[in-house]
Amino acid sequence: MSSCSDEAIPGQPIVLGCGQLCLDYLVTVASFPIPDQKIRGTSFKVQGGGNTGNALTCVARLGLPCRILAKVADDSHGRYMVEELESSGVDTSFCMNAKDGASHFNYVIVDNQTNTRTCIYTPGYPPLLPDDLTESLLFDVLDGVKVLYVNGRSREAELLLAQKAHSKNIPILINAEKKRTGLDELIALADYAICSTNFPQEWTESPSSPSALLSMLIRLPKLKFVIMTLGEHGCVILERCSSEFSGSEEETDIDELYESLKQSTDLTSVLPVCNSSGDWL
Repeated sequence: MSSCSDEAIPGQPIVLGCGQLCLDYLVTVASFPIPDQKIRGTSFKVQGGGNTGNALTCVARLGLPCRILAKVADDSHGRYMVEELESSGVDTSFCMNAKDGASHFNYVIVDNQTNTRTCIYTPGYPPLLPDDLTESLLFDVLDGVKVLYVNGRSREAELLLAQKAHSKNIPILINAEKKRTGLDELIALADYAICSTNFPQEWTESPSSPSALLSMLIRLPKLKFVIMTLGEHGCVILERCSSEFSGSEEETDIDELYESLKQSTDLTSVLPVCNSSGDWL
């Protein structure tokens, strides 16, 4: 990997990510195996993973300065992941070293037939805890930060960090993968949310995905927009309108609007496609 740290423009806003690092063992197969079957993999790769590490690697490769706050085990896996992040331009100076810890790792099966991936997660230890975040550390790690990225894996520590960021008017972006105990307090502080396909309905208990996105904006007044990922079909975003309505606009059913957008989107295009509802909602 080539380093992007030298490409960042001085004075650019810093992106801070807080979360777990995880080592991925990725094997690609022609099709997912059935029980008791032996198959041959078509490729194999070992690389750092986890939502926070992946997001910050992308940010760094785009040329923006970023740093990570995490607790990393002092084993071969942990050292490998930190070195990999550094090679991509991520500032790891706020990674805490756990001398007696063990790294988190994933076995990931990538199915070429269905274009899906199956993860088998093995948690490591020790976790990042609120007691690890001293006042001086919080002051230093948030210095110059313009966006905080969290995902709820280290919920209590992330909540403390998010509360401090909120008090400093630092925007917070949350990656909401699935319902977790205590996630409600963290997501209530978020300015932006990126969700897995199933999370909006699971969290809101709404009858449809579009209505669930709308329900999230209604329940979370701080949220400016929510994105729901759709795998190979891209994503859908619902943004809070900042303009003032006169009250004469005709209301639009969000499920009908969503279906209309799907019908009018060219899914055969090999290039990225953005289809907007304009001022319909």
